[in-house]
Amino acid sequence: MDLLVNLDVDNLDNAIAFYGTVFDLKVGRRFGTGAAEMLGSSAPIYLLAKAAGTPVSSRTTKRRSYGRHWTPVHLDFVVASITFIVYFFMGGLG
Repeated sequence: MDLLVNLDVDNLDNAIAFYGTVFDLKVGRRFGTGAAEMLGSSAPIYLLAKAAGTPVSSRTTKRRSYGRHWTPVHLDFVVASITFIVYFFMGGLG
């Protein structure tokens, strides 16, 4: 199973420079002005430009903040069959 790491960043160009310099990651692909794929780690890291103050989700009133101790990270697990995973978690295999 593949794992993708997604990081919200407030400034895409600064984040590319930071992760490139500190961790020696290289830009794999750019997705317009909103995202970049960084390669050189055991999992691809996707930098996602998200402005401070924007909603973190449509299901909460929390707002994005890049202050201390706010971790804007989420993981995606790449699976062969989403149908199987949904069936499994809905109790179909229990």
